[in-house]
Amino acid sequence: MVEGDRTAERVGTLTLAGLPIGNIEDAPPRLLRVLTESRVIAAEDTRRLRQFATRAGVRPGGAEGARIVSYYDANESRRTEELLTDLREGRDVLVVTDAGMPGVSDPGYRLTAACAAEGIPVTAVPGPSAVTTALVVSGLPTDRFCFEGFPPRKGLSGYLTELAGERRTMVFFESPHRVAATLAAMAEAFGADRRAAVCRELTKTYEEVRRGGLAELAVWAADGVRGEVSVVVEGARPAGGAATDEELIAAVAALEEDGERRKDAIARVAKEVGVPKRRVYDLVHGIAADDGE
Repeated sequence: MVEGDRTAERVGTLTLAGLPIGNIEDAPPRLLRVLTESRVIAAEDTRRLRQFATRAGVRPGGAEGARIVSYYDANESRRTEELLTDLREGRDVLVVTDAGMPGVSDPGYRLTAACAAEGIPVTAVPGPSAVTTALVVSGLPTDRFCFEGFPPRKGLSGYLTELAGERRTMVFFESPHRVAATLAAMAEAFGADRRAAVCRELTKTYEEVRRGGLAELAVWAADGVRGEVSVVVEGARPAGGAATDEELIAAVAALEEDGERRKDAIARVAKEVGVPKRRVYDLVHGIAADDGE
């Protein structure tokens, strides 16, 4: 069925709403309005949703209240059918997860796909994303990236080996108790010096971004990591050590942010990538290349 074929009958609209990943001040006005207007809300954790609503000063469903149901991994299949019934009968449904956007490593995809197949309208209230937030604070190239979600618990080595040649910057989610092992496996598959950033508790009080080579970060994480974690890893460099101007500038900036002197950072990047130090120096200082050189 082509979307829009059901316009003759009143069906509900599925709304996917992104909740703040940490700081409640990131909640947009539209999110708060939708929460008060919705009569059916599917939440990954109903208790956390009510806590969020209380802190935000809104009441789900407004004065009449909303029917709030749980919607998490264990009951997603069964609950999807129930929510589809609501939508088919003309009731709008709002889906929220604990933080971030539903469907991105969280429940929501199955219901969205079912709605798309039946021509039931789907819309979204955009919100903060741990994926793009981690990417932009990592200090790694942002022009091309891919999101890999949570690495598999089984077959991790083979999975990472397949990604070793990925040229785009890679963003992963990982549980805090597995970060050290995952970083060590990445160092083995991608190379000990492959640049990466571990982003912890983004937008929260104890936000931390730790940058360095994968082996170095694995040693750091061995002491224990707490909180929500995103890992950003530099993509593979082209054969022959070639690197784009943006990648060279970003590499120097990341080292400087870690406390390295610019002069030393330029020399280190030039040596690691295998390009003339003068080229890196000129790029960092915005000096145009001499066409006659």
